[in-house]
Amino acid sequence: MLQDKVIGIYCIVDDILKEMNHKEHRNRKFSDSQVLSTALVSAMLFNGNQNKALSYMKSHMCKTMINKSGFTKRLHRLKELLLSIFFSIGRVFKYIHCEMEYIIDSFPVRVCHNIRISRSKLIKGESYRGYNASKREYFYGFKVQLITTKSGIPVEMYLVEGKEHDSQILQRMYHDLPAESVLYGDSGYTDYELEDLFKETEQVRLQIARKTNSKRKDRPYVAYIKDTMRKIIETSISQICSLMPRHINAVTTNGFIIKLILFVMAFQIKQII
Repeated sequence: MLQDKVIGIYCIVDDILKEMNHKEHRNRKFSDSQVLSTALVSAMLFNGNQNKALSYMKSHMCKTMINKSGFTKRLHRLKELLLSIFFSIGRVFKYIHCEMEYIIDSFPVRVCHNIRISRSKLIKGESYRGYNASKREYFYGFKVQLITTKSGIPVEMYLVEGKEHDSQILQRMYHDLPAESVLYGDSGYTDYELEDLFKETEQVRLQIARKTNSKRKDRPYVAYIKDTMRKIIETSISQICSLMPRHINAVTTNGFIIKLILFVMAFQIKQII
């Protein structure tokens, strides 16, 4: 069963790279497909531990194995390709499966405990100090903005500094949602001008949960639908976070970001294999 999942990951990655006409050196013994598959295996099955993933792949999948240092360097060079694979899978759901209902939400990922902020080597600055409203606590790190289908499968993501407010992020995010689709979000995305702008220019209806003092109140059945949608993405976020260790180990900021991308992608692929 475990080996079937690993084979499934490799097949998806390799097929997408072939579809992209991805080229690499002919004499390379460990392909980019194998590098990216190993990285995804580490996120999906080993809480991001790449040493364990390399060991597993060597024992069960790959006769020729790269060392940890070489693997890390290759993975860092393939960051943009990794994101391209993520968005390619997302486009399948948006334009081939013709999904028309989407949900947006964000979740924080802290780099260190608040008491250790002054000693943080990965990131520096007040812009990373954010507030997690659901847990009523401050954190120091990044915020992952996520858009999923109504089934909870991620199709878009955007990483920002922790201080960014959800409504500000929504204005800056690049969106590739089908015309006439609906995007649900919680009250943190309240911005009436943005709702009108989305409807006019993007042809996407923003269905944002209303606060009690909102100028645009919802009928009870509409509020129920919005609440139901919010629970779907909250479940997806919870499952993504369950793949992560209590503390993500990384030597560089770029390495930390790559691991965040891998955890979201691991959940995405897990839903389709």
